[in-house]
Amino acid sequence: MSANYYEILEVEKTATKEEIKSAFRKKAIKLHPDVNKAPDAEEKFKELGKAYEVLMDDEKRAMYDQYGEEGLAGAGYAQQGPFDFGFGGLDEIFASFFGDMGGFSSRRVDPNAPQRGSDLSYQLEIDFEEAIFGAEKEIPLEHLEPCKMCSGSGVESGYKKETCTTCKGSGHIKKVSRTILGNITQIVPCPNCSGTGQMNPHPCKKCKGSGQSMAKKTISIKIPQGIDSGMKMRVSQEGDCGKNGGPSGDLFVFIRIKPHKIFQRNNINLFINYPISLAQAALGDEVDIPLPGDRTTKLKIPSGIQDGDTLKIKGEGVPYLNNPSQKGDIFVKIKLLTPKKISQEEEKLYRRLLEIEKQSKEKQSESLLSKFKEAISR
Repeated sequence: MSANYYEILEVEKTATKEEIKSAFRKKAIKLHPDVNKAPDAEEKFKELGKAYEVLMDDEKRAMYDQYGEEGLAGAGYAQQGPFDFGFGGLDEIFASFFGDMGGFSSRRVDPNAPQRGSDLSYQLEIDFEEAIFGAEKEIPLEHLEPCKMCSGSGVESGYKKETCTTCKGSGHIKKVSRTILGNITQIVPCPNCSGTGQMNPHPCKKCKGSGQSMAKKTISIKIPQGIDSGMKMRVSQEGDCGKNGGPSGDLFVFIRIKPHKIFQRNNINLFINYPISLAQAALGDEVDIPLPGDRTTKLKIPSGIQDGDTLKIKGEGVPYLNNPSQKGDIFVKIKLLTPKKISQEEEKLYRRLLEIEKQSKEKQSESLLSKFKEAISR
């Protein structure tokens, strides 16, 4: 059932804008969820904001009076006023309409509270086989650390921070603003000390009072077996240092693997193209197949294999990332090579082979023709 905006605001349908403002002002203070702890306070507060938004707009109000909420939606008016979204931050919602009202806002972030440092990222390129067998790599790192000259205090040696004379150390001041609710007292961060309650008249010359300075160092990380391109590794506490005693951020290392000359990788499986001669394809053979790590293994080529056929070498692929004792497979795709240059002896053999093939085909043709004639004569 659609809500009646006039009933929500408790005004007559003929109410003026001033009467609507006055009604809204009274109900908004009563229904604000920071004051009203009733279970349905948030929902009523949203409805109140929606009703006010529509009835204060002449065009929307006329449409609503004639067709109701359905008419507004049909006319393309989105029913999302400044209150009609999740109440994850009531202070922000209330402040967007009334200002940061003193007494209602107790959730401001304390600038003196410990703050975690920023995370950093690094792109690391590794060799194909380093990804398979693992490796230890050194990473040059540049990040924020506590300033060594002032030990992270931001204050020059021999001095200390002083209490802000504007806010008397509280970090905030009161400010009176005129809104539709009348004069509202706002609690705002002190502009003189940025809400910290302290002044730093003698900042550290090296870090300019920030308490942090850029530093370079090299760290060593262990690349696990089976890591793949696009994966990332988290190195705890190697990001920028925190503030006010907060923890450092983390370093995220993004992995890129260089391509291999022979192998192609798909997850835990490896793929290789292996060329063989026509004789090997016809008669079969046993060949040496390269493996990662400059190794080889024997592979039996069955007689009669065709170009494009694939053979599998089980358990010689990429280790599982979290279980390196298990590995994927290697798939060998056969490529038949036609010789471009042949010796005289090879030419004689190929010509003899060609003659044999022709004779075989002629015999097959004669046999088929004979069978055909027999079938007709019956």
